[in-house]
Amino acid sequence: MKQAPDFWWRGFSWQALVLFLPSLIYGRIAGQRMLQNPQGRASVPVICIGNFVVGGTGKTPFSLRLAKRLKAEGYKPAFLLRGYGGTEEGPLVVDAFEHDAATVGDEALLLARQAPTVIAADRVAGARLIGELDADIILMDDGFQNPSLHKDLSIVLVDAETGLGNGRCLPAGPLRAPITAQILKTDVLVVVGEGDAARRAVHLASRRGLPICTAALEADDTELLREVSLLAYAGIGRPQKFFATLQKLGLKVTETRAFADHHGFSEKEAQALLTKAEAKGLQLVTTSKDMVRLKTARHEIFRWLAARSAVLNVTMKIEGEDRLIGLIREIKRSRTFRR
Repeated sequence: MKQAPDFWWRGFSWQALVLFLPSLIYGRIAGQRMLQNPQGRASVPVICIGNFVVGGTGKTPFSLRLAKRLKAEGYKPAFLLRGYGGTEEGPLVVDAFEHDAATVGDEALLLARQAPTVIAADRVAGARLIGELDADIILMDDGFQNPSLHKDLSIVLVDAETGLGNGRCLPAGPLRAPITAQILKTDVLVVVGEGDAARRAVHLASRRGLPICTAALEADDTELLREVSLLAYAGIGRPQKFFATLQKLGLKVTETRAFADHHGFSEKEAQALLTKAEAKGLQLVTTSKDMVRLKTARHEIFRWLAARSAVLNVTMKIEGEDRLIGLIREIKRSRTFRR
């Protein structure tokens, strides 16, 4: 997957104008597809965590936090996702110690450390496999626009800094489907971070009377990184957001290197990062997703890069978390009552 073009996040641009017709066609097809009736229904409630646009909004840390809270409440959640960045189509139960990112994707490996995780291109088949596990709630990371599996609750994240971008559908903008269609399928809106770019999404959600929560990513202890100069690198949805986070923490970011989302590092790229860090006396720092790809890659150079790199671990703090748990509890009770 390539990095999102800059013009997606601006207002008017000639690039978006040139792509207006294919964007219109894509949006119409995607919107109609979203409104189709589901092909299957899971035996347990399905809670979908999605977003309106292409790119990172914090779905994985949000899913991890929600799973942790649900486990504390006595539930037994399991994750279901496509496994982007991996070659396996599933359905497959992910083993965090046996599988690698090239096979199942980096997100699946991170989630599998928290709860049982299934990857499946066919979400209905994936839910069926989870039905054989000891789980009573499915947390579907992404798949909001996929109509195949019935969703009991759709929680949609929007980044407060970038919002809906230029408001256009792929390829002219970042929207995965027209916002008018997507908001109809949204049950809860979560605004992540600081900024006012999510105003349109908040307005549309408010008009429908949807619950609106806020959330923020908080970095773990960074004390060991405060006395060194950093070479930061990342292959995630929005690498620039990672770099900005480091700077907001007061860390000295001397150089950065951005890669595409779910990027599979080459030996040449790994060697270049190591060489530059050594030559300039810089501490390498990356994200947890990048680290899991490095640690499960097969060449020794990636293990060297992983050993030389620090990780900025982050956790999601959700304002209104009790309200979300209450909604899920009601859905779980309703599904149990109907049996």
